[in-house]
Amino acid sequence: MTGMLRAALVLAMIATPALAKEAVISSKPIIIAHRGASGERPEHTLAAYQLAIEQGADFIEPDLVMTKDGQLVARHENDITGTTDVSRRKEFADRKRTKTIDGVSYTGWFTEDFTLAELKTLRAKERLPLLRRGNTKFDGQFEVPTLREIIALAKAASAKSGRTIGIYPETKHPSYFASIGLPMEALLVAELKAAGWDRADAPVFIQSFEVNNLKALKQLTQVKLIQLMAAEGGPADAAQPSYKAMATPDGLKAIAAYASGVGPQKDMVVAGGGTVSTLVADAHAAGLKVHPWTFRAENYFLPSGLRKGINPAGHGDIGAEIARFLAAGVDGLFTDYPYLGVQARDRHSR
Repeated sequence: MTGMLRAALVLAMIATPALAKEAVISSKPIIIAHRGASGERPEHTLAAYQLAIEQGADFIEPDLVMTKDGQLVARHENDITGTTDVSRRKEFADRKRTKTIDGVSYTGWFTEDFTLAELKTLRAKERLPLLRRGNTKFDGQFEVPTLREIIALAKAASAKSGRTIGIYPETKHPSYFASIGLPMEALLVAELKAAGWDRADAPVFIQSFEVNNLKALKQLTQVKLIQLMAAEGGPADAAQPSYKAMATPDGLKAIAAYASGVGPQKDMVVAGGGTVSTLVADAHAAGLKVHPWTFRAENYFLPSGLRKGINPAGHGDIGAEIARFLAAGVDGLFTDYPYLGVQARDRHSR
């Protein structure tokens, strides 16, 4: 990070108390930059978030994990083997571990075994190099950012652009981190409060695949909470038997007692062939917003009817896919390509 950018971010944080009110975010469906503009820059880097903002994203999404010294940083997982150059750093060779996290065994390097200062010596790399070869040219250029730096970036960009850029953090493996003495909830709320974002109208959503984590946050903050759901399985904290049960009308009513919305895997809303489920209608009936994930341009991730050519890394018709979901009434969506999400949203809103 350049000295000029660091100074701008620090200034934005210092200026926070003077911002009595945030600008109003558009009433249109929101475009959430999934890990930043991760289709075009290595995910969870300030460069990816900055590009997402320039492309018109309403929110930038950091997945949050903990460091050894109790700091929140943005990584897709606490296993950083595939997203940093740690495996090539001889000084950290002895940090390699095998751990069981949420019932699954992983071997690699983990954020909770590094201090923030140590993590800052690492450099990010592209997580999907076979599908996103263009991103690999940025390998080794960017640091692992902290939540505080991401908030400062969003605030500085909001002040410069005149529109509000919010953040949409996900707490990753909160039960696991609590089990090793690194609980996330109070620290996350404290960081948001320091930024002046501790109100119900703050430009923030906090999301989690777990349930008790969100219920604990409900007691600590007025910030909007989102219950994430996958098409299979259930919460790692076993607070509910399955996501499918949570997606029923009764399950959604229960979620509404502690959350403002749901973030379902996209096939739970519209199946690959275009069949629309009742999830949006049922969620709206319960008073919940619906923000499905994740919309990606590569053929590999698209339904067969929307692919172009046979190259898995080639881009298909993501705009048509997003249009299906907007027609189904979703309130926002996560995408690796924010500008394509904005274009599709704006076409739908005409």
